[in-house]
Amino acid sequence: MHQINVSLVYATPEKQWLYETKVTRGTSALELVKQSNFIDDIDALKSASLSSLALGVFALKIDGDYLLEAGDRVEIYRPLKADPKEVRRQLALLGKTIGKNKSG
Repeated sequence: MHQINVSLVYATPEKQWLYETKVTRGTSALELVKQSNFIDDIDALKSASLSSLALGVFALKIDGDYLLEAGDRVEIYRPLKADPKEVRRQLALLGKTIGKNKSG
């Protein structure tokens, strides 16, 4: 069986977790999450179900059944605290925008 190097990351504003390992080619992203024990070790993930996790590889969204490739870095994303569209809508009502103010 061919082994490949992969990693799994999760971050909060206060701390980052990194799990690097070798897995058998054909391992899924969810299998990597299970293997890492992040769900048991990270308080913010303890109440999450595996199927509800938002995952990505190098910032590209993936499904849990995504088959890992050599060098993949699987990322577990935190849920958004606010819907970006709603934030922009609320700011527009106030006459403001997101980003740097442009003067000129």
